[in-house]
Amino acid sequence: MTFGRLERTQGPQPMSDINVTPLVDVMLVLVVIFIITAPLLASTIALDLPVTDAARTSETPRFVTLVVDRSGQAFLNDRPLSPDELASALAQTARQHPDTEVQLRADQAVPYGKVVEVMGAAQKAGLNRIGFVADPGPAAAASPAPGR
Repeated sequence: MTFGRLERTQGPQPMSDINVTPLVDVMLVLVVIFIITAPLLASTIALDLPVTDAARTSETPRFVTLVVDRSGQAFLNDRPLSPDELASALAQTARQHPDTEVQLRADQAVPYGKVVEVMGAAQKAGLNRIGFVADPGPAAAASPAPGR
């Protein structure tokens, strides 16, 4: 019998790299969730807005959203209101913040008289700053902002 050293082979070394596969899986799931929920964060009232080539404003003051849908129903901040309720809600808004801007969104199919009626209710309440919201045309969306 001989006494000597036995040769031992070394086993695999521990891996010190981070496994990023689960991290990538979680990030992809979050991206899919955000892609699905992003359209739901927009206004819940479906409208066919008119298209314009006008440039968008860069500065937005305090505003309320006034929507007139295809059937002529008025909505103030996505809440349906009768004409009397609309007038009182606009008057209350004007009392609280007289410099509030009314952003008017009306479907293309709404008669002009109904739009004028809603504008008149806003002006009678004391809200004289009225902005009209429209979808930008393809030429306005492709052109860069002035000064750039």
